[in-house]
Amino acid sequence: MKDILLILGSVALNATAQMLIRAGMLKIGDTTSGPSLIQALPEMLVNWRLWLAMLSYGVSIVTWMMALSKFEVSFAYAFLALGFVIVTVCGYLFFNENIGLARIAGIACICLGVLLVARS
Repeated sequence: MKDILLILGSVALNATAQMLIRAGMLKIGDTTSGPSLIQALPEMLVNWRLWLAMLSYGVSIVTWMMALSKFEVSFAYAFLALGFVIVTVCGYLFFNENIGLARIAGIACICLGVLLVARS
């Protein structure tokens, strides 16, 4: 059980990075219709949320490497799907994003699939 925490920790850190990027970019604004990405770059470089996201990604990668030193990649990789579940729920809770019936059904399928892989 302790070893599986490496996989889950990596997935959680990756999802955290996604949430931090979303929060950071909401502060900066839409770079596809307003200022271009190049124009927004100076603001992005000083955005602490984006820096924390990169740190989270970095720790996630190291944790993932540790997990893959222990588990078969075909087993561990299935757990990455939980990132979608985490990000969807956090998007709803923190950013008031919509979760429709189709997403809820998809999340249920993902959870069932991960459970089946975890028991294999």
